[in-house]
Amino acid sequence: MIDVRRSGDRYRGGETAAGIESRHAFSFGPHYDPDNLRFGAVLACNEERLAPGAGFDEHPHSHTEIVTWVVEGELTHRDSTGHESLVRPGDVQHLSAAGGVRHIERNDGPAPLVFVQMWLAPLTPGGDPSYEVVHGIADSTPYAVPGAGALLHVRRPAAGERLGLPDAPFVFVHVVRGELALAEDRLGPGDSARISGEAGLEAVAPDAAEVLIWEMASAP
Repeated sequence: MIDVRRSGDRYRGGETAAGIESRHAFSFGPHYDPDNLRFGAVLACNEERLAPGAGFDEHPHSHTEIVTWVVEGELTHRDSTGHESLVRPGDVQHLSAAGGVRHIERNDGPAPLVFVQMWLAPLTPGGDPSYEVVHGIADSTPYAVPGAGALLHVRRPAAGERLGLPDAPFVFVHVVRGELALAEDRLGPGDSARISGEAGLEAVAPDAAEVLIWEMASAP
């Protein structure tokens, strides 16, 4: 089964006056949709846009694996365990909230900030929070989130390149840039596909693209 969701159907959030624009692919906050709570381990896939000087003040998380991919600009991260980082395009940031953590996310740079933040359900709740940033992740090296039983594949195909999608019970595809032809559908920026029970699938990038692909063995 391939379930395509369009960028225009995302729930709109944020606070325009404060320079924050959010677009949620799943039920989120006041946008409650009982039929769109999760897919596999993925609980949220949020596109965030922060104007210079804008950000999210300190707020708590728990029992969530939070993975962030910066598209443009620089993300300033600070958390209650003492970590402080600048996350740039090409970096993968992973905050395991575990039993509880608080953090701040800001755009302290001069240019607009665009990032995709994805929340995954842990296999086992609780524990101690952890944090890491992998700088300049390569297309050939998936990023493992063992706490959620998931792998993140970052793919930046050239024009005409074919992408083999993982053979897994749950595969979540999010298009960051460019387009992707998948089966009978053509996905553009912000579009996503939720794939289950399929094998041997391939997608084609008509032009250069950037795609995030989650491979999940099961739903926690």
